[in-house]
Parts: sequence; structure tokens; C-alpha cells
Amino acid sequence: MPDDGASTATAPAAGDGAAVNPLRAGLQSERITEPCSVVFFGASGDLFKRMLLPAVYSMALKGTLPTDFALVGFARTQYDDAGFRDYCRQQLDLFMPPDRKPQGPLWDDFSERISYITADFTDTRHFTDLKERLDENDRQFNTAGNHLFYLATPPSVFPEIIKRLKEAGLDTSSGWTRIIVEKPFGTDLASARTLQRAVEQVFPENEVYRIDHYLGKEPVQDILALRFANTIFEPIWNRNYVQSVQITSAESLGVEERGGYYDHAGALRDMIQNHVINLLALVAMEAPISAAADDIRDEKYKVLSAIETPAYADVWSISARGQYGPGTIDGHPVKGYRQEDEVDPDSNTDTFAAVKFQIANWRWAGVPFYLRSGKRLPRKIAEIAVTFQPIPHRFYGESTDKIDPNVLVIKIEPDEGISMRFEAKVPGPKEHIRSVYMDFNYGSGFGVQSPPAYERLIGDAMRGDQTLFTRWDAVQRAWELVTPILEVWEHTKDFTFPNYAAGSQGPASANALFSGWRRI
Repeated sequence: MPDDGASTATAPAAGDGAAVNPLRAGLQSERITEPCSVVFFGASGDLFKRMLLPAVYSMALKGTLPTDFALVGFARTQYDDAGFRDYCRQQLDLFMPPDRKPQGPLWDDFSERISYITADFTDTRHFTDLKERLDENDRQFNTAGNHLFYLATPPSVFPEIIKRLKEAGLDTSSGWTRIIVEKPFGTDLASARTLQRAVEQVFPENEVYRIDHYLGKEPVQDILALRFANTIFEPIWNRNYVQSVQITSAESLGVEERGGYYDHAGALRDMIQNHVINLLALVAMEAPISAAADDIRDEKYKVLSAIETPAYADVWSISARGQYGPGTIDGHPVKGYRQEDEVDPDSNTDTFAAVKFQIANWRWAGVPFYLRSGKRLPRKIAEIAVTFQPIPHRFYGESTDKIDPNVLVIKIEPDEGISMRFEAKVPGPKEHIRSVYMDFNYGSGFGVQSPPAYERLIGDAMRGDQTLFTRWDAVQRAWELVTPILEVWEHTKDFTFPNYAAGSQGPASANALFSGWRRI
């Protein structure tokens, strides 16, 4: 990935203290980013306090944040600089691990670089105030005119913020200017195109970072390494050897305090259209000509373009939807979706979605890709399971033995790793065959905890590396793929809702779509 001239530091030698994990020996530490000011729009919101602020402070603790750095909060909630610094410290106390609380000289320096603007997103004067603050940061903290804008606000105000940035002259600077846009990028194909028009009138594509935090997860980043750094996998990564691919993103939680948002979204729009389709693209894409961001994103777009867009008449044969009712999670009773706060008691919203896609190209013709996501399922899990073809002819093992196909599983969360199922002979005089597993775990294998996804992604945006961010053509194509399903579902009342109990494996219609789902 591009380095943008950032400096690097070599990992400690074995004699510096504890023994070095041999898998990490000789590695360089994370790249240091360039000087910059980061502006968080919506800095009084939940995403900032839970994810974004801890990610930036973790970078400071690791030494990967620029020495010349400043953070500006921009939101409607009333704070002065001192009050916002206190707020930030309180949130870090809540959301950072016990051994990484804000304290000492490092926190004092970090805190000094925090400022805040109480603002109305529709008032250009407040954006002029922001410009003056950024100029002051350049003088006081040597941030070199480099500005990173992070839109951690409801999507409805994205166009307004972008418009005001332009009016205040913040679309350019003496250094670089970049903007991070949170998901969802639009709520349907038409709104995504409207938002894109607003973005491209102000910022060129190479300055736009559409964030999908799934792409910052370590196992997701490793998909390309698994495929293209190992000759044992790529020769069989095709229709001749792969029977099916299933991608699962399941949660045991319900909608929590997001009922008002979720009842206008649903599982297909909230998860399949972005997170899960992005995983499909990484699994199915061709090898890029280099590791450059656009070479990788070119191949992702190509394979999304090869997916057959569902015909409206075929929606019910290639998809399944569900909505959870009351049930039991971890031994505790939970209410159904329609009893959740801010949810329509007669809601037609899907809390479970499953889709079968076909890729019309030479590599994948005839191989079904099954995607599913849902809430109030038995446990939280995200994984990609590649099931290989069964053996063509049986000549070994007892006739009562079941010989299962090989399965390669990329485990994204909560465990991060790779598992391989293969068949082996049971020791003894009889020729019994059983399935056995080889497992690799990132934490124990490399002796280090994977950094949170937002930490990686914010660092990449500071470095100008767009590899893990979604380009507009791929966003548009993902909306095109789910639009026929969304429209049919939204215009068809499902009188079976709720059709799966909380804590179950999902609706019966998902098993009708595909009987081989892995148990959650």
C-alpha cells in the first residue's frame, strides 16, 4: 500500500526485553502519519465517543499519530474547549481498557490539541469559524495545512455539511484535504446518486473516503493474502473445485436504542448492501496487477459488475427475509422486534435477510454465493465459508462413514482466524473416516491483538491510502444489486412476521433458499 513518505520505525530487537514472537521478528512498526488536523462532525454523538475518539487516542498511545496533530470537535451540543476536553476524558475513561486510560504527560499533550466549535450545520459562519481554527492549528501545532474531515453525523446532513465546507473555502487548503463519509452512503440507489452528486461537486474521488468498518478488520484484510500469497489456494479458487460460498454476519443483539433508524432500514439495506457485499467482492475478485488502491478496487468493481442483477420476477426464489419475535438469548427472555422502542407495532421491516447471488464470469459460473445477516440470532458471528466440491468417487472408508466436503472458514468475529475442515482416518485397524480441523488464531499466532477497525481506517485516511475504502462505482453497483429485492419486499406485506423466534437460526424461508447453512 502507498506510504506517502511516512516514516517507519523498526520493531524492538529480541534483546530489548521480552522474547520476540518469531512470526513478528524483523517487522516494522505501523507507519507514522503526516501532520494534520482532524475535524469530527457530530463529535457529541455515540459513534465519536465509542469508536472514533478511542481509535485516535489509541494511535497516540502507540506512537502512530503524527507528532504535529490537532483534533477539532464540531457539533450542536454546547461546549467550550475546556468542557469538550473534559468530555473526551470521561468518554476515554469509559471506553478504553483499564491499562490505557487518559493520564500523564501523553494525555496532557493530547488534550492540549483538542478544541471544539458549537455549530449549526446549516450556518456558514460556523464553518468560517472552523477555517479560522484550522489556520490557528497550523500556526500552533504545525499541522501543515492538512485537513481530514470525518462526517460522523446522520446521513441526512452530509450534503449540507459538504455544501458549507465549500462555501467557507474549506474544500482546499495549503496542504491536503480529505473527507471520510460514514455509512450508509444513501438509503437507496436514488439517494446514493443524489449524495454522490453533492460530494463530487466539492471533492474529487481521490479525496473521498467512504468508510466501511468491516474492511478494517484484520481477517478481512487478510483475504487477499490468503488467496494471493499461497499457491495452495488460488489454483482451486474457482468453479471446478468450489461448490458454494456462504457469508454470514449475525448478531445476538436486537435493535437496542436504534429502533427509529432501523425500522426505516432493515437487514438487507443495513448490512447486506455494504458490509456483506464487500466481503463477497474480496473473496471473488481476480488478482490485481499491484497492491495499489485503485488496482484492487478495479477488480472489486469488475466482479460486482459480473454478479447477475436479480430480476423482479425472481426475487422470491433468490432471497428470504425474516423478522424476529419474542424468544430466548443466553437463557434470558427477550421481546420481539415489534415490541422494541420506536418500532411500528405492525412493522414490515426485515431483521433477517438472505440472498443468493450468481457471478457470470469464467471463474465462478454456476457457483452460488449465499449471503445472510440477521439480528437476535443465537450468537454474534461473522465468517466466510468456502465449501469445496465433494470427492468424485468413494473407494476408502467404511460404508457407514460420512465423507464431508472440505470447508475453509475465514473467521472475522468474534474469533479472528482461519479454520480448515478435512477428512482423516481414525487410528486403528478399521478404515473409519472423520472430519478434523486445523485452526489458526491471529491473537495467539502473532502474539498481538488486532487493532480496532476504526484505528486502522483513520490511520489509512491520514496516510492517503484508499485501499480499504469503497469507491463510488462499487457503492452504486451494490445498490443496483439489492434494489429489485428492496423494492419487492417493501411493496409486499409479509403477514407471517414475526417468522422466527429470537435465539433461533432464522426463518424457515432461509432454509428453503439454502439447506446447507452453517449453524450460528
